[in-house]
Amino acid sequence: MAAKKIRKIGDPVLREKSRDVEVIDKSLLGLVEDMIDTVSDEDVAGVGLAAPQIGVSKKVIVVNTGEGFEAYINPEIKILDKEKISEEEGCLSVYSVRTSVLRPRKILFKAKNLKGEVVEFEAEDIIARIFLHEVDHLNGILFIDHLEPSERKEFLSKISGENIF
Repeated sequence: MAAKKIRKIGDPVLREKSRDVEVIDKSLLGLVEDMIDTVSDEDVAGVGLAAPQIGVSKKVIVVNTGEGFEAYINPEIKILDKEKISEEEGCLSVYSVRTSVLRPRKILFKAKNLKGEVVEFEAEDIIARIFLHEVDHLNGILFIDHLEPSERKEFLSKISGENIF
């Protein structure tokens, strides 16, 4: 398998709602390998990637929480804590610009692994943020959508100022 081109803001696939994965088969395993190769590439070096970021509208994410990448199929999130925290985020699909985003502090994450087994765990702080960010991609949401309108406008002007469109 091989690293793929990461889709950038403005690409319509990033705004689509992803489809559920019905079957875990060789093509899905190939997609996961491509995603891990892409996010592991030394020029990319991300902690997570969602399938739409390489042009595939399927509910698949890969996340590295410190012990290597794991794939999660058809993930679901339940917010466990009303407390929200603001931390800086960036996104491989939104170039090199980063900004603070307010997100829930604690979540319950549920998905299938590549063996088809259901995995479920609580995540807090930065780990919760990573999962929230990646699952947002599956729903056509970018992290900048969590900004206030004036903040989003300012952020987008920074991006366009870099002549990246």
